[in-house]
Amino acid sequence: MSSDSAVTQPVRGTQTLVDQMGWVFRRPSLTALEILWRWTIGVPFLLLCRRQLNHVFSVLTPDAAGWNALDGQNPWVAVRQIYVIVGKYEPIVFAAFHWLLPLGVVAWIVFSGLGRALVLKRLEPSVRYRPFTVITLQTAWVALLAVVLWSWLRTVQWAALTHIQQPGEPDLVGFAIWLIFLSLGFFSLWALASWPAAVAPVLAVKENRGAASALLASFRLGKAFTSQLMEIDLVMGIVKLALIVLTMVFSAAPLPFSDQLGPEALHMVTMAALVFFMVSSDYFHVVRLKALIEFWRTYRGSEA
Repeated sequence: MSSDSAVTQPVRGTQTLVDQMGWVFRRPSLTALEILWRWTIGVPFLLLCRRQLNHVFSVLTPDAAGWNALDGQNPWVAVRQIYVIVGKYEPIVFAAFHWLLPLGVVAWIVFSGLGRALVLKRLEPSVRYRPFTVITLQTAWVALLAVVLWSWLRTVQWAALTHIQQPGEPDLVGFAIWLIFLSLGFFSLWALASWPAAVAPVLAVKENRGAASALLASFRLGKAFTSQLMEIDLVMGIVKLALIVLTMVFSAAPLPFSDQLGPEALHMVTMAALVFFMVSSDYFHVVRLKALIEFWRTYRGSEA
């Protein structure tokens, strides 16, 4: 079948996703490579975060902050107490993390650029290994994510001010509704809006473009190609939500047997559930990258 006829036929991201999942599953070295670069930066960063948290709790212990005085019988009173406790911790947390978070962001950009370029090279052996271009594009991806997260935090802050910090009794139900609505809304927005930064590395290596050229080209892919990118990103967002739910179910399943198993066994089950989530998430990152390459072949392969 020619490339022109392939383009004219309808191609659905959800229809080809199962094929890409099977293709990646039969090549576990790709997922292992994705896990390697993500955990190489992620594990040390989490250990540093844990060390800083221990420092925070050594400066202001939970008992001194008032966690042991929470009213477990009245959630409306407990919410106000938690607000006061968080206010006590805010300056200490900022002092402990003000240098770690920027350092973590820079390290993530560098490692993700190196790792993503290497995975692309393994997926497409004919392309050049272009880590610096992918690092630049990962910077744009992180910047877009920062905007979405900042917008989510600002809207959640508005919901808290209007429903919890209002005079009188806090409106916990209203705040919970807004929190769920805003969280799912921004999660969906990220899934629908992150496709330019996601496909730009593919354009860079497959079409031998610079970072700026690849990012600009990602906005001019045509309606058919763009719709498939948005669909596949939305599907991947739904998959991520499903993995989160499965992880919660797996970690909570032994709770009815907590007396027989003991706390150590419960901790082991929780850790196993978290590892399952991270490995599965890394696997689907490779699946999405493979799907983006196949869409490029369908819609732009004849132009290269």
